[in-house]
Amino acid sequence: MEPITGRALVLAASAIGAGLAMIAGIGPGIGQGYAAGKGAEGVGRQPEAQADIVRTMLLGAAVAETTGIYGLIIALILLFANPLINLL
Repeated sequence: MEPITGRALVLAASAIGAGLAMIAGIGPGIGQGYAAGKGAEGVGRQPEAQADIVRTMLLGAAVAETTGIYGLIIALILLFANPLINLL
């Protein structure tokens, strides 16, 4: 059995970290689904306020999506532009 090198350990930890970072996509998905459902409920109750409800819902969805995008960026950095490899 070959010993584990520092490079192999960093690559393995980076892959695990990238997988954990992608878990950040679960929250925005749930939040956006909830917001869309409540927005549809609001429009159903007050059709005359549709423009305000949709505007507010889309702003909230954009803010919620940033969490998922940050997680994706961290995962891509860990997988393809790993800054930890240069420290070895």
